Amino acid sequence: MSVATSLIQEQPARSVATAAETLYQFNESPLLARQNRQESNARSYPRRIPLALKRAKGLYVEDVEGRRFIDCLAGAGTLALGHNHAVVIEAIQQVLADELPLHTLDLTTPVKDQFVQDLFALLPADLAREAKIQFCGPTGTDAVEAALKLVRTATGRSTVLSFQGGYHGMSQGALSLMGSLGPKEPLGALLSNGVQFMPYPYDYRCPFGVGGELGVQINLNYLDNLLNDPEGGVQLPAAVIVEVVQGEGGVIPADLDWLRGLRRITEKAGVALIVDEIQSGFARTGKMFAFEHAGIIPDVVVMSKAIGGSLPLAVVVYRDWLDTWLPGAHAGTFRGNQMAMAAGSAVMRYLVEHNMCEHAAAMGERLSEHLRLLQRDFPQLGDIRGRGLMLGVELVDPDGLPDRQGHPPAFARLAPLVQRECLKRGLILELGGRNGAVVRFLPPLVITAAEIDTVAEIFGRALSAALKAL
Repeated sequence: MSVATSLIQEQPARSVATAAETLYQFNESPLLARQNRQESNARSYPRRIPLALKRAKGLYVEDVEGRRFIDCLAGAGTLALGHNHAVVIEAIQQVLADELPLHTLDLTTPVKDQFVQDLFALLPADLAREAKIQFCGPTGTDAVEAALKLVRTATGRSTVLSFQGGYHGMSQGALSLMGSLGPKEPLGALLSNGVQFMPYPYDYRCPFGVGGELGVQINLNYLDNLLNDPEGGVQLPAAVIVEVVQGEGGVIPADLDWLRGLRRITEKAGVALIVDEIQSGFARTGKMFAFEHAGIIPDVVVMSKAIGGSLPLAVVVYRDWLDTWLPGAHAGTFRGNQMAMAAGSAVMRYLVEHNMCEHAAAMGERLSEHLRLLQRDFPQLGDIRGRGLMLGVELVDPDGLPDRQGHPPAFARLAPLVQRECLKRGLILELGGRNGAVVRFLPPLVITAAEIDTVAEIFGRALSAALKAL
């Protein structure tokens, strides 16, 4: 029996559940009943996380019935400092106290100028020296749309290369870049049809069936050939767009040598490299930006989520050689959210002053170690992966037919049971990846070592209960 399993079975959790826990019964409250009756069929999170929330602080949320939960979803990574952090609340209150304009389109203010200076100070020096910024509509998908316009305008080329498993948003252009077929199939032809998909370096389930260093080299050779073969049938694209750690695709971190190779290949071909840091940015992976792990400089960086300090905000930062579009080429009414900029600046300063990159890396390693110890006793934990506090566990069926690499198949039936058992025990987690078989951990970066231990304990008990329920 592993140390982690022993802890789970013998010790009480320190903050939410106990070893002899009272499991929550999720009866539909009047609020949830009205939500189900009145909201669109497209709603998603409430189907898997049927909670009506009334209060939140730090890592914890409380529902209308007074039940307390550890939030390891954190607004899909938006809440870098957790719920209602003091520096965020103070920044918002200061904007209101100073009677600053709450809406300015893209006119500048001292708050906006400070935000830009704070953001540029976080960028690698080689990028910051030639950086330009475009404020977008306050969602990541609108920033992706802006990035597509930018590179197409600058290069005069129309096609874009994306990756299998990628997720870049739900608007029509961004949706065309998505690897998942589910949201696209009902729509027929998308507005943007100039997208070529390429294999992502998914080591555990290598698209070339080999994995490891050989899989990386084959992948890079394939990409190099795709861009340079005059008989390859693929026009030279305007850009390649990539997530350094695929989030919705299953928390898959790209091999760092592969990223460096991708940068060399695109640079040589004169193709812009767009890095989507919407979920992985701002210390989430143990670096301020995930691409910094590889030491590369992208041409375009797309940012949202944590950048607004929990409020809606999205930007595109790019190298000045791309700044050839005309005034009004990308616009939107809500580009001047002053409270989001003030909150974002407060978060950025906190991340630096409190060494949150190092903290996220250490807490991520602590949680990974707990999960690896559990893996010794639960063969259903097939792959534990990610960077920093952006972690995923791919659940597998050890009795299923192995793939070419010898890995068992995804255990799609187990994942929602684990999520539900976690929720019963006071832990909010989300799923992702192929077949929805990856359990994702995206806690606020301020999570403590003791809270990491509690998350692991609850997860282990929930996994055991879910297996018994099969």
